[in-house]
Amino acid sequence: MKNRSFIVGVFVLAGLALFTLGMFLIGNRHEAFSRHIEYYAEFTDLSGLTKGSKVQVAGMDAGEVIGIVVPPTPASRFRVHIRIKETLHGLVRTDSVATIGTEGVVGDTFLLIHSGSSKAPAAAPDATLVSKEPTELADLLDQGKGTLTDVDITVRNANGLLTSVGGNLNAALTNIRATVGNANDVIVGLKEGRGPAGMLLHDQQLATRIRQTVSNAELATANLNHASGQADALISNIQSRQLPQKVDDVLGSVKSAASNLDTTSLQLRQTLEEATGQDEQGATAGTNIRESLSNLNTATGNMADETEALKHNFFFRGFFTHRGYYNLTQLSPDKYRKDRLFTNPANQREWLAGDQVFEAGTDGTERLTVQGKKMLDDAATRLGDAILSTPLVIEGYSDNSDAAEQLARSENRAILVRAYLQNHFHLNPGNIGAVALRNSPLPNLDRSRWDGVCIVVLKPRPK
Repeated sequence: MKNRSFIVGVFVLAGLALFTLGMFLIGNRHEAFSRHIEYYAEFTDLSGLTKGSKVQVAGMDAGEVIGIVVPPTPASRFRVHIRIKETLHGLVRTDSVATIGTEGVVGDTFLLIHSGSSKAPAAAPDATLVSKEPTELADLLDQGKGTLTDVDITVRNANGLLTSVGGNLNAALTNIRATVGNANDVIVGLKEGRGPAGMLLHDQQLATRIRQTVSNAELATANLNHASGQADALISNIQSRQLPQKVDDVLGSVKSAASNLDTTSLQLRQTLEEATGQDEQGATAGTNIRESLSNLNTATGNMADETEALKHNFFFRGFFTHRGYYNLTQLSPDKYRKDRLFTNPANQREWLAGDQVFEAGTDGTERLTVQGKKMLDDAATRLGDAILSTPLVIEGYSDNSDAAEQLARSENRAILVRAYLQNHFHLNPGNIGAVALRNSPLPNLDRSRWDGVCIVVLKPRPK
């Protein structure tokens, strides 16, 4: 009795264990113990998709179809209820697309959800995913059938085209054979020296003459083209400048001037006859003019001597001193260094280095550089309106080791700068002077030596 009860107990326990194991395996197969998220998708044609069909996310088994709602009207769509594992929730995005696929050609139908992009947010639970209608195999077969029909027609057309091309190729080959035969005849004739071409091949002198003639013809043609171009340019220039009309105007002016010249010559002849006649004392006009010029020269010399004497006179010396200068066109370096007008520290100065302002020319003499002209323009701009109304002196300096070259170069530099400023800014020649100071600036200027030029704006002494 005890053994029987034990056997029954073991059988019951074994049955319970098998039942529990079966429940676990079934639940695990249907994922009854996993956490899920549910979504929806809508389709016009299910293509065999049913409740319990497998669901894949990015090609991985993820869940199943737990329900399908039939549409009330033909215009509506089937609403498919989907359940997938929560672990795959991150792959389902708002831009994920749900479609119906088939395992193989005639396999089971399943629902495929494509993973969305990382830029789109994750789809919320119970959201309706974007769906794409499945492609029917019958439609693909119909399209393939149409394609095969088109291919068959194309092959037939190509066959006819190849037949036509083959006939044309045969005719072309026949023509080529005939042309080759003619070419062979021509080549044989050339080798035997028949015809003009054969003569050219065998007669070297004739060939040389022909080449020389062709070369001369090409040269003559080039010269003719060049002359024609020059003639066209000359005619265009004459026409653009209206030279014929201007020539007519000039000729008219010349005729008028010739007429006026004849009249003027007659009047001038009469005037000369009257002027060259003798006066009441019997002296001619030439004698009177010579005496007048001689008297004028004597008076001018006396006036210059008297003016120079007045400059050094005790009573008038102050007047000339207050004028600020005597004559800027002839400045003596010794007098320049001693005159307080030029040594006045209040004079405005612009110092310019010689290696930047001057350069040696082909003949060895110095000339202004482009940079030097720009520096002179900038210095004149800094001096302002003073250079237009106030006397200027250009001091020339040279630090050359040779004394004669030092003097010549300092004077040449001062003259070059004076001429440039006078011509470029239209200065009064009497208001700008030049002096050669070798390499020694004036005292009290904080410069013991200099190589270049200095532009000095003189400040008149107060009256």
